[in-house]
Amino acid sequence: MSVAAPDADALRASLPDESSLRTSLLALIASADRRGDRRLPAEREMMARLATTRITLREALVQLEAEGRIYRENRRGWFVSPPRLRYDLLACLPFHDMVQSQQRRAQTRLLDAEEIAAPDEVARRLGLASGERLYRITRARLVDERRVLYVEHHLRPDCFPGILAFDLARESLTDLYRRHYGLRVARVSYALSTTVLPEAAARALNAVRGSPAQRITRINHDQNGRAVDCDEEYWRHDAIDLTLTAAPQGGG
Repeated sequence: MSVAAPDADALRASLPDESSLRTSLLALIASADRRGDRRLPAEREMMARLATTRITLREALVQLEAEGRIYRENRRGWFVSPPRLRYDLLACLPFHDMVQSQQRRAQTRLLDAEEIAAPDEVARRLGLASGERLYRITRARLVDERRVLYVEHHLRPDCFPGILAFDLARESLTDLYRRHYGLRVARVSYALSTTVLPEAAARALNAVRGSPAQRITRINHDQNGRAVDCDEEYWRHDAIDLTLTAAPQGGG
């Protein structure tokens, strides 16, 4: 006795359409948010509950991730994105001050601190010769125990001799600059772009390589106008809202 293969059209008709699947996922997100448990069910469970295929479910989840509603962590699954942090570019606040001013919890994890040959682009930003030595300090930063920022600080050694000997896991670079080197950041230059997380950043943030990210390049200048360090920040794209308030220079 032969068993007829399932009719493909009938199978497709039994699956939820894109709109109803999205509505169901948004309801799951809202339910998790209300419970205070930001973790969504495993993909296999969502497939069964929502009567959909893995490919269709993944497409819907990736779309919601791009909108900043949910995010992925390697080997842990999908989570509801918490409220975004306001990142005011003109305020130039150190990370911990910025986070704490918004009644959130800030933490920093030191990943590496070493002397390296300056990459060409970083050398250009700091006015160094290509391959000249500089210090690189790499950190992961957390908001409410969630890893949201991977940052590489590139410092001119002539401005900060011996800085790698400090306890960089605990010390604020801004405080070190002021207390031990008599240096004050007087001007900051920014470059902003939308990108994806490179391998090192994804690993540090427990994210999937290629996840959407906001990249902020910051060059700090001292009171004498000298470029003293350059930061390369990779933020989970759903973690921050960039803001900028400026007065117009003239009438329109």
